[in-house]
Amino acid sequence: MPPFRRCWVTERSLAPLLLAGLALALLAGIAIGPFPLSLRRIAEVLAGGGDAQSATVLWNIRLPRVFAAALVGAALAAAGTAYQTAFRNPLVSPDILGVSAGAGFGAVLGILLGLPVLAIQLTGFATGLATVALVLVLSFSLRGGGQVLVMVLCGIAVGALAGAGISLVKLLADPEQQLPAITFWLMGSLAGAKRTDVAAALPAIVAGLMPLVLLRWRIGLLALGNDEAKTLGVEATRLRLLIIACATLMTSAAVSMAGVVGWIGLMVPHMARLLTGPRFDRLLPAATLIGAGFMVLVDTAARSIAQMEVPLGILTAVLGAPVFVWLLARGSRGWAE
Repeated sequence: MPPFRRCWVTERSLAPLLLAGLALALLAGIAIGPFPLSLRRIAEVLAGGGDAQSATVLWNIRLPRVFAAALVGAALAAAGTAYQTAFRNPLVSPDILGVSAGAGFGAVLGILLGLPVLAIQLTGFATGLATVALVLVLSFSLRGGGQVLVMVLCGIAVGALAGAGISLVKLLADPEQQLPAITFWLMGSLAGAKRTDVAAALPAIVAGLMPLVLLRWRIGLLALGNDEAKTLGVEATRLRLLIIACATLMTSAAVSMAGVVGWIGLMVPHMARLLTGPRFDRLLPAATLIGAGFMVLVDTAARSIAQMEVPLGILTAVLGAPVFVWLLARGSRGWAE
């Protein structure tokens, strides 16, 4: 898809607008829910007053879940942006190397074994990283190893293998207890998000995001191609491996906390390009902020639009597919010009 030629927001005003939008999304996520919290109640609780029920909902339920949603959205959007730049393909998403399927397999295996929640999350995180490590080992061991196409094909193969493992675990699971938990987790949910989950995922997400931010200028040169980047002093293969490692780390942390949530890493970078254009140094922070706010709003809708909570994966697919088709239509018109 060609870059969009017109941006209706200036570079100077973009960051304040995105930060204001994220703040409004966070406030909406805190206030809206089965137990609504008015702005007055929120202010009273934050000031140390208010009733006990409002304080419990705010500190123990609403704030951890809202911040977890923001972290998941930011991580998936940043990972999608990094993958699309590294592979020079706007249709690449964070699960291109099988990381989502690998993390999902580890998590459902933990559910099958009856592990505690923290152990399930750690298992999903570890298997997500191990999946991509296996993809890289396979791609470099094959003839032409290290090339983008070889990595993608290995990722498809390993992801399919992890998907088969998930199906096997679902077949072996207890249909009354374990299978519903596995199915709901695979569709994505933040219903059980706690402060400990946020504290556990935050270091991994920050560790994956910081190198992308610090090397954003060099990463942007990958869009020119390997030869041009090498001419400008960038070792494309090493830099691409670093990008894959950072994006995989963020994706694994997000999947281990929220389950498999699709479309965020594919759709949000395209939304950000409408505002910033294709330059990676501008695109990464915009996509990160948009992804955080978008995920908070999706999670707020998931727990508010019905008596029973709607899985995040369903909502992101329902919202993402039409938006993505619209973005493709916009890109096709730009291409025709």
